[in-house]
Amino acid sequence: MTVRVTPLTPVFAACIDGVDLTGPLDEADWRAIRAAFDEHSVLVFHGQALDDDAQVAFSRRFGNLEVTRSMNPAAGTPFARQSNLDIKTGDFIPPDDRRMVYQQANMLWHSDSSFKPVPSLCSLLSARIVPPEGGATEFASTRAAYPSLPDALKARAERAIAVHDFAWSRDQVRPGFFTAEERAVYPPVQHRLVRANPVNGRRALFLGAHASHIAGLPIDEGRALLKEILEHVTQPRFRYRHEWSEGDLVIWDNRCVLHRATPFDSARHKRFLQRTTISGDPAEPAA
Repeated sequence: MTVRVTPLTPVFAACIDGVDLTGPLDEADWRAIRAAFDEHSVLVFHGQALDDDAQVAFSRRFGNLEVTRSMNPAAGTPFARQSNLDIKTGDFIPPDDRRMVYQQANMLWHSDSSFKPVPSLCSLLSARIVPPEGGATEFASTRAAYPSLPDALKARAERAIAVHDFAWSRDQVRPGFFTAEERAVYPPVQHRLVRANPVNGRRALFLGAHASHIAGLPIDEGRALLKEILEHVTQPRFRYRHEWSEGDLVIWDNRCVLHRATPFDSARHKRFLQRTTISGDPAEPAA
């Protein structure tokens, strides 16, 4: 097989054809995929009937898997389950169930695991059950957006250190969502607002729903700065929208890509996407 890379937008995201991820992957194909990942940030594979074992095996080519904690239905495993189906019974989870409220925060622009001391390299999301309508995932390239940031705003971003707090992202959906014990699992961490890709040196903005405020600034001022930058990087020209089909696998670079879920009728239609997340390298020290 020969890996074929087809760009999906003028600035980022590409479709990868000519490779079967359900079995062993030869080194030439892996090198082509890894190079495409660094170049395009979001990779889309169609027709990949992955089971959990195959997804884990391929995910490990990128690095060490994170283990899910807190409220995700698949907590304690390498998977973060994106679904309205009970993991044990397969029945619909009621919309007012805490597990569904937890997942509502996925509809905010975010970078997976940015609230951890070692943020994620990438996420891999495999579509197992897809609703007949709705449920797309949108992506925004903070790397593509960075060069066009106004100079004054770019200068502020270069100096800024953001405080990432898992509880803050859930508080935006339901204030006080986490208990004190749950908040203690992931205390706030600090990361520079601008990061550089260690392979190609391209700079990107590191923010999203977990970024609560800016260290050293009044809370309101810091949040206003984050909001202004977020509005810039999520303009349509820096976006890719993925409409899911069963068997799709999408990989994205959490260092330079934000993403968000979009609604579907969770009371009528089944949806089950299985995510693995790869731990990254320690970010540049925030201070």
